[in-house]
Amino acid sequence: MSVARLPAKADDRESKRAKGMASPILGFSDENKVGTIQPHDDALVVTLRIGGYDVKRVLVDQGSTVEVMYPDLYNGLKLRPEDLTAYDSPLVSFEGKTVTLKGQIRLPIQTGSNIVEVDFIVVDAYSPYTAIVARPWLHALGAISSTLHQKVKYPSEAPVLAPGGGGPAEEASCEDLEKVLVGFDSERFFHVGSELPPQEKEKLIDFLKENVDVFAWDAYKAPGVDPNFICHHLNVSPAVTPKKQPSRQPSKEHADAVREEVMKLKKAGAIKEVFYPE
Repeated sequence: MSVARLPAKADDRESKRAKGMASPILGFSDENKVGTIQPHDDALVVTLRIGGYDVKRVLVDQGSTVEVMYPDLYNGLKLRPEDLTAYDSPLVSFEGKTVTLKGQIRLPIQTGSNIVEVDFIVVDAYSPYTAIVARPWLHALGAISSTLHQKVKYPSEAPVLAPGGGGPAEEASCEDLEKVLVGFDSERFFHVGSELPPQEKEKLIDFLKENVDVFAWDAYKAPGVDPNFICHHLNVSPAVTPKKQPSRQPSKEHADAVREEVMKLKKAGAIKEVFYPE
């Protein structure tokens, strides 16, 4: 992995060299939460310029040690098998399964005036993301990321100051989401990307509204899963006689809460009452 910087104009070099004498102090504060919906548990997904193209849905993963490219980006960049070099080390997915590897390719990621050459592992597996950038990219860029603040900060000459002063920093933030209500109920809504092209956004919203009947707005209204597709069962021996556990005496408040919850689950068809012989 290598790092480069786009050439500066001659008359700006001295002033920029002076600014670069002090290392910037990077960090996040509550001010950086502006524009985000709090609280949340969202992953940090950004748009980056990879291989000369603006690529959306890039996951920033501090817990990963390799950069990964998925089929959507591989096909979008019109890459071919001969563009890849061999990569033999096994790669494990989020589900703990071994992933089929196509190979490896080095591509530039441009962030502001900084260019980082990154080795992407190309995998043949589905992902909602186009790529994953990991610790090697963050460390080469000298960047820090925050899922809470939904931002990446890195040393730069852009006029955005990092909290605590000490030097300039630049932010690479995730795409803002636009709230789209379904009908007149404020509790029923979709989130769509605010940067989608108008025609694409309109088609997406129309599609979601046309198929609104397949969404469950309440956990208790979710339909059951066909047992022919998947079925949960207890791995117990049929030769063993079931034993009834001794009854407990909960408080009235606890018993009422349990009863109410059980009735909701029964009404939704999520559970059913079964009788066993003593």
